[in-house]
Amino acid sequence: MADFWYRISVRVVPRIFVGLTKVWFGTCRVRVTGTEHLEKCAAARAAVAVFWHYSFAYLFYYLRKFPAAAMVSASRDGEYIAEVARLMGHIPVRGSSNRFGIRALRALIAEVQRGHNAAIVADGSQGPARKAQAGCILVASKSGAPILPIVWSASRYFAFKSWDRTVVPLPFSTIFVRYGEPVSIPADIKGEQVEEYRQMLEKQLNDLYDLAWGETGQHSHDGKETPSS
Repeated sequence: MADFWYRISVRVVPRIFVGLTKVWFGTCRVRVTGTEHLEKCAAARAAVAVFWHYSFAYLFYYLRKFPAAAMVSASRDGEYIAEVARLMGHIPVRGSSNRFGIRALRALIAEVQRGHNAAIVADGSQGPARKAQAGCILVASKSGAPILPIVWSASRYFAFKSWDRTVVPLPFSTIFVRYGEPVSIPADIKGEQVEEYRQMLEKQLNDLYDLAWGETGQHSHDGKETPSS
């Protein structure tokens, strides 16, 4: 019986969520900086969008015009997020940094090589928050697609009490979206090179983060200082 209600909820809850977000987020004003970087990536066969975990709820909606293969947790709860991704036109790839991680990375690389964009949470499914992991570097290196850093902030928002303080913009708030300079990763890099690019990407994302939240008059969404690389 429990499995029956789980299957029903996986079908119903994501549809309610997607319907609500279209109305909810549709009330917000959006100001975008760095569209030239987006256009540069749009001219490529595919790109790897990279962002911090706190921002995923709005980005699933915002990036619906740019469908992407996205890594989603392989847990039962992750099925809700996977279904939301499907309903918004994205391609969920099941896995995480701790479970089925290598298989999921290979699947993401394959999707990008087929010409699909990829969307990757830079700080993974469990953090630490705003500390980049190497997965996105490896996907870009193996696929040949450029990395496109994305950060957003909101003038008014609600933050969940999660490890990353996931943010949801409040209705009628102003959302500030920032695209960073695309990063091209050499093919077949390893070891120290991976770490160099990981640190460079982390700094770029955190610099964008500081700029985006600075536009709201705050230095962060969680009351914490930006981690040092």
